[in-house]
Amino acid sequence: MEKRRKGKSQGGAGAEGKAREGKARLNKNALAQGAKKAGKQFLTLLPTLVGVVLLIGLFNAFVSKEMLAPVFSGAPALDTFLGSCFGSILAGNPINSYVIGNELLKHGVSLFAVTAFIIAWVTVGLVQLPAEIAALGKRFALLRNSLCFVLSIPIAILTVAILNLVVG
Repeated sequence: MEKRRKGKSQGGAGAEGKAREGKARLNKNALAQGAKKAGKQFLTLLPTLVGVVLLIGLFNAFVSKEMLAPVFSGAPALDTFLGSCFGSILAGNPINSYVIGNELLKHGVSLFAVTAFIIAWVTVGLVQLPAEIAALGKRFALLRNSLCFVLSIPIAILTVAILNLVVG
């Protein structure tokens, strides 16, 4: 018992202290290697990410809400599909989608189309697809985007149906 106390009081000179020191070095090395790999991957993806940001800016500048409003007919199924299509192409962040969705509603676009637009806007990213393929692989990126697009349609329909039940 006396030796054990001395080992602890010597600041890690005992067997337990040596084991902890070795473990700490291993974690620091792993952390450094992980950070180095992440930094390299980020630098590799940086040109693609800059291109994506610029492309989104171009889409947002040239495709106005007034251009989108006449496209929607008022038929729930068609509007939902078209909303998902436009949301997939004009991908962006959620805050912008709410602003654009509100403007679309003001221009007479159906709630089905706006809901599908918002869902696809946030989950599907055709504009960001090259960056996603580079970062996560072609198969995963294509499968994820395809599933998000297909599922955005029934989710939008269910969301509007539930909203109509609750409100109406």
